Amino acid sequence: MRGLYEALMSASRAHARWELEMSNNIIRSRKHLLILFIMMLPLIIPAIGHAADLPSFLGGKSAFGPSHFTPFMFYGSMAVGVCAGLITGCIGAGGGFVITPALMSLGVKGILAVGTDQFHIFAKAIMGTVIHKKLGNVNVSLAIAFLIGSGIGVTGGGTLNRALFNANPVLSDFVISTVYVVILGFLGFYSLYDFITTRGKVAKAAKGDAHGGPIGMTKLAIKLQSINLAPMIKFDEDITPGGRKISGWFVALCGCVTGFLAAIMGVGGGFVTFPMFVYGLGVSSFTTVGTDILQIIFTAGYSSIAQYAIYGYIFYTLAMGMLVGSLLGIQIGAATTKVVPGIYIRAFYAIAILAGFVNRAFALPEKMAQMGYIKMTPETGKLLADIGAWIFFGLVILFAGWIIISFIRGIPALRAETANTVVTEGKGVSH
Repeated sequence: MRGLYEALMSASRAHARWELEMSNNIIRSRKHLLILFIMMLPLIIPAIGHAADLPSFLGGKSAFGPSHFTPFMFYGSMAVGVCAGLITGCIGAGGGFVITPALMSLGVKGILAVGTDQFHIFAKAIMGTVIHKKLGNVNVSLAIAFLIGSGIGVTGGGTLNRALFNANPVLSDFVISTVYVVILGFLGFYSLYDFITTRGKVAKAAKGDAHGGPIGMTKLAIKLQSINLAPMIKFDEDITPGGRKISGWFVALCGCVTGFLAAIMGVGGGFVTFPMFVYGLGVSSFTTVGTDILQIIFTAGYSSIAQYAIYGYIFYTLAMGMLVGSLLGIQIGAATTKVVPGIYIRAFYAIAILAGFVNRAFALPEKMAQMGYIKMTPETGKLLADIGAWIFFGLVILFAGWIIISFIRGIPALRAETANTVVTEGKGVSH
């Protein structure tokens, strides 16, 4: 269990670093900001947040439920994006986990929340990725095998999600909520336990964290690399003398799992790519970075467009609202880490993840009652769902407020650090 938790945390940190890199690439580039402005035009030209004249495949009013779209949902999506960005930037992990539960609490059907989140990730990827800087890390054979598997997984996950929604929209919401309850419950309670047991102790340096230094080969990786099952893929020749080999079938299987989970949950595929590549297949974190960049673009793009958008299961306005909000939030969150003790950040991570767990757990009884699995009055079910939403938004807003206040209080220290950096660089130039 400990190994699984550490693998998932490494994956979460990997995706957070990707989020921060994409956000920085967008904000610091006039060309990328222009692309963002063009993508925002459908919102600006008609009327902000109303999605009045958008076609159904971009989340117009004729898209599948909710049959209504209000400005409250749009502004709520921006707030969700800000909060997710704050969590990602400050904690360095986990921000994307709150998006789908938050959208569902705003009244968006689960399948639309998943499709919209996938489209938001895809938009961020195509705007923020600087391909030429990463191509040196990409092993073409690994990437091809992984993307073949990813395509199969995304197709399966998207087909299953649509089939569940078409059969029973309540069942669809129930399945999506249950997946989040299991994953967020495990991560949240283990994070809280980890914080309590290590509080007051000096944190040990990580041996190889997300997109960072090398991690030792696991027993599973050694075993899988010893199996000679054609086609064999050679990789890491520049890191290990003679390189290493792994069966393309295992790589494709990892891609299939990644694509399936991404299509079901709406999260970026990088969340599971990192632990499977590094811990499962024994691929170096250096090589994993390049493959991760390509797979997120492909997985999120194929999932959001081919599995959700063309069927009317995304809301373009919500996706753009989340994107703009997250760009702002992640910058503030990242700056806050310089003025806030790390032990508090770990504590708030556990709270943020548990907030998402409570949100979806309290929504399950109402769904089960609507499907006839348990007996409960509609009023009681709605009350439980509302309590879960209040707890969720209360904790997330509390956390976001704490980050923003810490950021404001730390502005003098941040300015001093910036000034010192400028002075130091100036001295270096003068010499």
